[in-house]
Amino acid sequence: MTPQQLTARMCGPDTLGGHLQIEITETGTRTLTARMPVGPPVHQPMGLLHGGASVALAETAGSLAGWLALPDPAKQACVGLEINANHLRSVREGFVVARATAVHIGRRTQVWEIRISEEATDALVCISRLTLAVIDLDPLTGRPA
Repeated sequence: MTPQQLTARMCGPDTLGGHLQIEITETGTRTLTARMPVGPPVHQPMGLLHGGASVALAETAGSLAGWLALPDPAKQACVGLEINANHLRSVREGFVVARATAVHIGRRTQVWEIRISEEATDALVCISRLTLAVIDLDPLTGRPA
């Protein structure tokens, strides 16, 4: 699946990723890169990137990377168990880029590190760690079993 197809399928208009205008830009072996615009829709009252928007970007990038790492995405899915984030630098405008890298890919859990940087300067904005549970899907409905 190309990054454009993945964006269309997973960050569509009826998802949080779609509302935040998250775009998948690159996928690799145990990695995924996404970007998000920074402006008033994701600002907190002081005109800075809201920490919750950074966490939503991190969870989107890590969850999609986890889904791509599954042996059979038609039979399994990834859901978040825990996420943490350290906000290191403020951003007012432009784009931020999230790079998700696998720390652990297990049979029932995955751990991802997501580093969010300012696109223009590559300055680190936020570092996050996401733990995912790997769950089985019902073969008839495609929903969690």
